Amino acid sequence: MNKILYAAIVIAAALASCAEQYNIQGSSSVARLDGSKLYLKALKEAKLQSIDSCEVVHGKFKFAGIFDTTLMASLYMDEQSIMPLVVEQGNISVRIDDVQQNVSGTPLNELLYDFLEKHNQMDNQMVELSHRESQMLLDGIDEETIGKQLSREAQLIATRMDSLETHFIIDNFDNVLGPGIFMMVTSRYQYPILTPQIEELMSKATDKFKSDAYVSNYYREANEIHEKMRNGDATASTASNAPIVEEPTDSIVQSILNGE
Repeated sequence: MNKILYAAIVIAAALASCAEQYNIQGSSSVARLDGSKLYLKALKEAKLQSIDSCEVVHGKFKFAGIFDTTLMASLYMDEQSIMPLVVEQGNISVRIDDVQQNVSGTPLNELLYDFLEKHNQMDNQMVELSHRESQMLLDGIDEETIGKQLSREAQLIATRMDSLETHFIIDNFDNVLGPGIFMMVTSRYQYPILTPQIEELMSKATDKFKSDAYVSNYYREANEIHEKMRNGDATASTASNAPIVEEPTDSIVQSILNGE
């Protein structure tokens, strides 16, 4: 009996040693969060699943537990996503206020929020262009001049943003940040499509990145849509000399995704 008990203890200890601990300490100055329940959710088996929850009490909250693999996750209040973070070993600090959200204390979270800060700065520059357009109109500058100037600036910001995203994903192909930011980038599209940015990423991708469930499914569906639309457009063009439609309607895309 003692030998069996000893073996069970050894096995349990071995299993525990394979797991790692996360500790997330959070603070918030946002009044509406006080008394609310927060959820830590991650994509597992192609489904968004809650892996932990806690309540905000006097502006403080805490998540703690054991995990067997580093995860890209998001902090939720009910069904509303508040902010992304990485569940990894170590003491993770989360700060939420009316101006910004920040996560620090562990390597991948530090990398993630350095990237997000730069990305948000470029987003704000895009928003500022709209404000400048209104001011230039008030100053009596003609619309054509405004359009040319601001479109050039918008293109420059978009190019810099594209470069930031691409280089960050490439630098993090083999950890959870690469697929996580790839998901963020592709979520701006209504359906899976192939863009020069995505083609560049996949041409340089490591096997680990390509095998990520989200990445592989997205790229497969994007290629299927691309091939079926190209074949369909080629047939229509040959029959009627009609111009090729570059972007299919939502109903056509849904039909393709359904295998029709």
